[in-house]
Amino acid sequence: MKRSDRATVLLDRLPHLYPDAGCPLENWTTPFMLLVSTILSARTTDSSVNSVTPGLWGRFPTPESLASAGQRSVEELVHPLGFFRNKASSIIRAAQWVIAAGGVPEEMDELLKIPGVGRKTASVVLAEAFGKPAIIVDTHVGRLAGRLDLSRNSDPDDIEADLRGLLPTERWSSFSHQLGLHGRRVCMSRKPSCPGCGLADVCPRRGLPGME
Repeated sequence: MKRSDRATVLLDRLPHLYPDAGCPLENWTTPFMLLVSTILSARTTDSSVNSVTPGLWGRFPTPESLASAGQRSVEELVHPLGFFRNKASSIIRAAQWVIAAGGVPEEMDELLKIPGVGRKTASVVLAEAFGKPAIIVDTHVGRLAGRLDLSRNSDPDDIEADLRGLLPTERWSSFSHQLGLHGRRVCMSRKPSCPGCGLADVCPRRGLPGME
């Protein structure tokens, strides 16, 4: 099956498999809160972030309050996420950057200037906070893009570019969430559930080592 044909099947099937797929990060009401939550989600689970953000917003709900926070105070709140020193420093500096810029920007190039922000974080903010088309290549989307032969690259930026060439712009963010949810629920990293997979018939890796 051609890569473009497989993408067409996925575009048709994923919305039926995951009609309620969306951003797994909770507890945010402003672009800034989502920005911080996404920075914190690096190398940890979204559910872990969701467990600490209520306490974080209880203490530091605005860019101004977080920008002037003490490093140790923030570290204590984000400690359960791991890499807490770096993450505390990143979100404090991000708050300071946002204040200096006059708000969270709505363009990819500007978002990438914020401390701690890469393309994945910027894409989440663009898609969820501002409703702009963006492909979100998290660890699940990156893994499944390879398993489903949508991309043969390992670098997230290159995977994003490959997906951009296969998907209609209006489906970029929804496809990302749907494919990511499939990776969380069915096509897990270590023990993919191939027998119950709704995409098994178009998966070129089904039955190969590492797949069940």
